[in-house]
Amino acid sequence: MSTQLFSILLADAVALQANDYVGFTFFIGFMAMTAASVFFFIESNRVEGKWKTSLVVSGLITFIAAAHYWYMRDYWLQTGTSPTQFRYIDWILTVPLMCVEFYLILRAFGATTALLWKMIGYSLLMLVAGYLGETVYRDNSVLWGVISTVGYVGILYETWFGSAKKLAQSSNDPVLNQAFSALAWFVLVGWAIYPIGYMAIETDGWLRGVLAIQNMDLIYNIGDAVNKIGFGLVIYSLAVNSMAAEKAKVMAK
Repeated sequence: MSTQLFSILLADAVALQANDYVGFTFFIGFMAMTAASVFFFIESNRVEGKWKTSLVVSGLITFIAAAHYWYMRDYWLQTGTSPTQFRYIDWILTVPLMCVEFYLILRAFGATTALLWKMIGYSLLMLVAGYLGETVYRDNSVLWGVISTVGYVGILYETWFGSAKKLAQSSNDPVLNQAFSALAWFVLVGWAIYPIGYMAIETDGWLRGVLAIQNMDLIYNIGDAVNKIGFGLVIYSLAVNSMAAEKAKVMAK
């Protein structure tokens, strides 16, 4: 099996042109997500209690992304066009899981399943509407883009001003607050590339002609790696620092 896998990778590498920078980032994305998954799964065995679940979810996010980047890489090499359908399959699985992470780290401080389903609902609204506007109803992409933005704004509100933010503040845990703030910045800045990419679609996107779709694939690939891996590393840092703080309190008694 390993020989067969190596042969596939070698064939794809040969097909990759030296000046295909977009194709290059598909390879980088696949390998980076795979490496991150291995790291998160291994480290999940070194943490305790609730942090195991959080790190497993982080590993699942990058693992799912790695599997889709494998297919997106082949699709790009064979067609030279953007693998839109694979991206949305990836996002509709990984983005809700990233929202689950907010619930997991806040659960000890009073987060309820209502917050969990609210965040998942916002993410699904954002992604389903975005997919419909970018594929099925291209002539009405602005309308579907507005609907998708409602979901994105809902997540932004929860992480910056809503119940999720209030729970983090009420915890009086500086480690949690610092990590939560980093995750909120990922949502605000890191996730902003996705609506920008949507507005660059060819029909009536507000940024059509400003950004070439090939350039957006390059930005998507880099952004996906930074957002998903970075998100997981923040969770990992929170787990390690929280466990260290708890041990320090025990030793101080």
